[in-house]
Amino acid sequence: MGKIKLGIIGAGGIVRRLHLPDIAKGDDFEVTVISGRKEHRLKQQVEEFGIPHCTQDYEAVVSDDSIQGIIVGTPHPQHVSWGIKAIEAGKHVLMQKPLCGDMVEANDFVEAVKKSDRTIMCLPHFGAPVYKAKQLIADGAIGRVSGARWRSSHGGPEIYYAEIRDLFGEKSDDLWFFDSKRASVGALFDMGVYGISSLVAILGTFKRLTGFVSTFDKPTDLEDVATLVLETEEGGIVTAETSWCDPSRTSEGSIHGTAGKFTFPGRDGAALSQFTPTSYTREHAPVDVKAIDCSDGNPGGMHEHFAQHIREGTQPPLSNAYAARHVTEIMLAGIESSNTGQVIELKTRVDVQ
Repeated sequence: MGKIKLGIIGAGGIVRRLHLPDIAKGDDFEVTVISGRKEHRLKQQVEEFGIPHCTQDYEAVVSDDSIQGIIVGTPHPQHVSWGIKAIEAGKHVLMQKPLCGDMVEANDFVEAVKKSDRTIMCLPHFGAPVYKAKQLIADGAIGRVSGARWRSSHGGPEIYYAEIRDLFGEKSDDLWFFDSKRASVGALFDMGVYGISSLVAILGTFKRLTGFVSTFDKPTDLEDVATLVLETEEGGIVTAETSWCDPSRTSEGSIHGTAGKFTFPGRDGAALSQFTPTSYTREHAPVDVKAIDCSDGNPGGMHEHFAQHIREGTQPPLSNAYAARHVTEIMLAGIESSNTGQVIELKTRVDVQ
């Protein structure tokens, strides 16, 4: 198989800043058509990345028999509708995060995936440390997992969009992320999705949670800070934190077990470190710390990973529709729990069925 021909739906910041530059570095894909709402954005990306065709008609991309895969890079309220249309048209799909903000849509998407033999990859994509930690935990390297913590946060969408505006040479300050009528969900789905997805990727299905969300600083009635407390199927207690009010930026996690722990990133520049006790009878005995070689767990880059599974005719083991639906349920349940003061039982699972 030569290069896989791709179409792109949505010509916004995430496509311009992330997808197109990464695809251009590799040999897996050829983008033959890009579609979007704004003509000047289409023109810029066509010229910069050598894309032969552009259109403002998303349907034309879906119905194009010359392409094999589609990247859905629209705003998230449109993800599922266009994702399902692409799947039903027989396309492989790379879905930008988050999947959606509605459980009916999430379930509909999974049902469409079940009926298809196409490869459906749902971001985020995970690097070698997540795959390696998952493997080592399964091997018993830190005993039984008793708890974990992950924080993924930044200073808010206005900082991201300032960069995107400059990339496109625009003057507009239209921050749709702050508009609850257009976005429907806030920091949990924008930034919290990274940490929650990482925890799901490593630890699997969660069974229940409680959540605390609030609007702390931003000009919106959506959540800009949130913390969820989740229970694993084995009884471990896990926290996931996020915020739009953290301009110093945070992306870190730790997994704690009965015989040690992992930290992401690791100590002294390591991507992943393992901490192992040297004594179970001395409180202040030193803890052994070692950097973990993650090279044998490296899944490759995002688009490389997508291409690999297309060629193999398989689904990504971690970044798949079932995991994306479970993460969606977790985030929605966190908001529901905060609003009601109740513990929410979760219904979905990450198992590929």
